[in-house]
Amino acid sequence: MKIYTLSLGDMGANCYVLAADDKTAAAIDIGGDPERLLDLLQKEGLTLNKILLTHGHFDHIGGVAAVQAQTGAEVLIHEADQIMLTDAMKNLSGLFGGPTVSPVANSTALQDGDVVTVGTIRLTVIHTPGHTPGSICFRGDGNLFSGDTLFAGSIGRTDFPNGSMTQMRRSLALLGGLSGNDAVYPGHNEPTTLDRERQCNPYMRDCL
Repeated sequence: MKIYTLSLGDMGANCYVLAADDKTAAAIDIGGDPERLLDLLQKEGLTLNKILLTHGHFDHIGGVAAVQAQTGAEVLIHEADQIMLTDAMKNLSGLFGGPTVSPVANSTALQDGDVVTVGTIRLTVIHTPGHTPGSICFRGDGNLFSGDTLFAGSIGRTDFPNGSMTQMRRSLALLGGLSGNDAVYPGHNEPTTLDRERQCNPYMRDCL
């Protein structure tokens, strides 16, 4: 698996493109700038089969509708955040005063423990509520795509509507208890590792 990283949208959310050996691909979170992602796919000769969403906030879904329209890729999101794909108030685009996110009418609901496959890539869904009720991480091949649950040295906000610090603490304890030292690819800012966050992230340390 090859991982490409793009910073997309006004909030600079990380978009990860995972390419299998057969050139099929999945994109994790598309916060905006759909043309940049489409250009990457064309340049690398990749066929996008799936769009995986760590949660439903506007800065992670802003480019989804346009990319889905161009590629026909299946959109997958946790069932608890599925409403955010069509409700501007719930995905916060209606609260932040920016352009309203184009609704995504067709999507597939994910649950904890589901396995998503793209070519030879296998990713397990880990439900990590706190930032949103349907926040999830995708784990596979020694990599953890953590969305806005876990950042390098920090965590996602829990003061937005339907956020919960109590749930976030449980989610951090779950991630901290995973075996191994996965590379962590967060929704914003630089990558990290699970061991580094276990040792240096005050929010995670407090939950272990």
